[in-house]
Amino acid sequence: MKALLGAYDVWEPVESGVDEAEDAAATNKKDQKALTLIHQGLDDKIFEKVANATTSKQAWDILQTSFKGLDKVKKVHLQTLIGVFESLHMKENESVSDYISRVLAIVNQMNRYGEELKDDYY
Repeated sequence: MKALLGAYDVWEPVESGVDEAEDAAATNKKDQKALTLIHQGLDDKIFEKVANATTSKQAWDILQTSFKGLDKVKKVHLQTLIGVFESLHMKENESVSDYISRVLAIVNQMNRYGEELKDDYY
């Protein structure tokens, strides 16, 4: 989501809020564009949490609070994947190609949870 907002050049109002600057109309327009992008990126269940937010910063803060527990879940999943990765070994009748595919699948899952593996690690 942050990348999408950055690509549309509307991350600033999300991060710092709407500023009462000299060009309030342009700032407000960016904020509303950011809020619209946030709304479009949510499913119906999560949208209900931010439906009453009037600024992109309010919506973002609500989302951050809602997903704080998700970080702990991600860490647990990552620890599990690290254990699986470290205990990987090639099966007796497994081809090298299949083994490499299994390794890469686990590495990709670890990357999704924020673990950056260097090439010399595996």
